[in-house]
Amino acid sequence: MRILLLTQVLPYPPDSGPKIKTYHVLRYLAQHHTVYLVSFIRSEAEREHIPVLRRYCQEVQTVPIRRSRPRDGLAFARSLVDGRPFLVVRDDDPRMHRTIAEVMVRAPIDAVHADQLTMAQYALPLEGVYRVLDAHNAVWTIFHQMARRAPPGPRKWALDLEWRKLKQYEGEMGRRFDAVTAVSEEDREALVEAGCPPDRITVIPIAVDTEEIRPVERAPDARGILHIGTMYWPPNIDGVLWFARRVYPLIRERIPDALFFVVGARPPEEIRALEEEIPGVRVTGYVEDPTPYIQQSGVFIVPLHAGSGMRVKILTAWAWGIPVVSTSVGCAGIPVHPGTDILIADGEVEFAAAVLRVLEDRETAARLVAAGRRYVQEQFDWRIVCRRLNEVYAGVGR
Repeated sequence: MRILLLTQVLPYPPDSGPKIKTYHVLRYLAQHHTVYLVSFIRSEAEREHIPVLRRYCQEVQTVPIRRSRPRDGLAFARSLVDGRPFLVVRDDDPRMHRTIAEVMVRAPIDAVHADQLTMAQYALPLEGVYRVLDAHNAVWTIFHQMARRAPPGPRKWALDLEWRKLKQYEGEMGRRFDAVTAVSEEDREALVEAGCPPDRITVIPIAVDTEEIRPVERAPDARGILHIGTMYWPPNIDGVLWFARRVYPLIRERIPDALFFVVGARPPEEIRALEEEIPGVRVTGYVEDPTPYIQQSGVFIVPLHAGSGMRVKILTAWAWGIPVVSTSVGCAGIPVHPGTDILIADGEVEFAAAVLRVLEDRETAARLVAAGRRYVQEQFDWRIVCRRLNEVYAGVGR
């Protein structure tokens, strides 16, 4: 079968949640089918990764994405007029439509796999193909949660408007696509609530490569607190700010030398300013290899209060062999076992207590590490998880 894979981010290197998910889907599809990849890229430097992707793909085409505040403003205005979500309008690019049309002329495509919601719009005009929507998240729920937490004002109004549009749009896409994949039962329920037919949804968790991601030997007295995530994503920004300002000072009262490492691409000014604002915070930006920070850290935190899908960072932390403390929202979508492979806390005092427990109780930390590593190997390795894609593509040609 010839599959056209449309991605919002170039799926290599696998150094962020969306890229890890898509990379393993690509690897699995390429084992069984011929894959044509068309992807947005964010810089010319990303083109150096295309040779790696050509190992899996018959063809790789890229389109530079255009983002700026003026463009975002125009996209928001357009979304007010035409009713589509801002996220969808922002990424509606005629160059992407043209590139896809050119590939369709060259290759007799049997199926199109739209990776993430904003790529669905590029699959809709294609005729005579089987359409699969790969939903990394039930996106409307993220904006709904953010709207609920936002104080009254223009931002809250915009978030309220966006989540309602996203909910309607996700339901419509679910009805117009032949198959939909969700990463968790929670996301499946949210997509059904939006109007997606339940019989079209297959739950396929996000996967990692537990053969490539090996446990990292950490310093015996490691007192660092580690967060890794794309730092331009609003839920990550809100979570890190909450932890740094409300939770971290409580931890420093008992462990004055505990450092907080914020690792992730494109931190905004309010995140970078934490280094000056709060002693002990280290904001690194993007790092190619986070191993030095893992070695210095005694705990990995996921302090999210808005989110959907699955946090790949939890799977990766388990594979690295580092204990995890998360909010309930942060680990939603993963059938975790609180107290066995993860500690969960939501209030600032409770979260601080959980982090301190891991940092000060080596027996608890060791138990969390062993259980987490075992769980991710048995349930979330891509060689096991991605087999469910066979069910998704079983309907092609019917």
